Amino acid sequence: MSAPVTATTSGQAPARWRPVFGSWLTAYKRTWRGSIFGRFLSPLMFLLSIGLGLGSLVNKSSGGVNGVPYLQYVVPGIVAAQSMWVAMGESTYPVMGAIRWNAKYHAMLATPVGINDILVGHLLYVAMQVTGATAIFILVAALFGSFSSWWVLLALPVTVLTGMAFAVPVFAFSAIQEGPDNFNILFRFIMTPLFLFSGIFFPVSQLPALMRPIAWFMPLWHGVQADRSLALGSPDFAAIAAHTAYLLAVIAVGAWLAHRAFTKRLVV
Repeated sequence: MSAPVTATTSGQAPARWRPVFGSWLTAYKRTWRGSIFGRFLSPLMFLLSIGLGLGSLVNKSSGGVNGVPYLQYVVPGIVAAQSMWVAMGESTYPVMGAIRWNAKYHAMLATPVGINDILVGHLLYVAMQVTGATAIFILVAALFGSFSSWWVLLALPVTVLTGMAFAVPVFAFSAIQEGPDNFNILFRFIMTPLFLFSGIFFPVSQLPALMRPIAWFMPLWHGVQADRSLALGSPDFAAIAAHTAYLLAVIAVGAWLAHRAFTKRLVV
């Protein structure tokens, strides 16, 4: 199914991303209860199993990590990692579905909505999902004494940027797929290793020398480091600014790639 060419852009009509956002929000209203329940359950499982269960063993054997109780060390990293999970989940199958299975994007392009509007509206919806999931995680984790400073509140926008640094490039990846098979590769061989080797559970300095630059290159490590610095109450704002700038750069490059991929796929 082909969509007609449209010259409309969000620059010419800034409000046209709103119905795109609204369409995704309307669909979410049908399933939000189950989604919210899962997002409360996820931090509880991690806090009870890894933070408190494994953490108590680590604290007894080594006194934590770098003098920090293991719960307070690991939770900021898991907060950042959850933003990656949510962002990638919202940027794979839903994007492919809107292109191939239900032609939602094609229907949108049959109106004055343009490619930019589709991207802005859908990505804002993904950002909303990441923001909600992160806020819930921080709230639940705070009840367990996982943070030692109110600076952790600034971790919310940093974590959202971390999630979007995955969502925007994955939009580009999803737009060029002919089927869902490659998503399994994305989840198993990219997302899972990043979760394990981005400094969430132990310092990246403990990785083999050849693996450290890979971790430093990935957005998740930057989110983990910034969140941990804020959550521990001793923020290095110069380092946090550098991490934030890197995340913004990834988002900018991803936006260019996504716009290019969507234009090639949807506009003839």
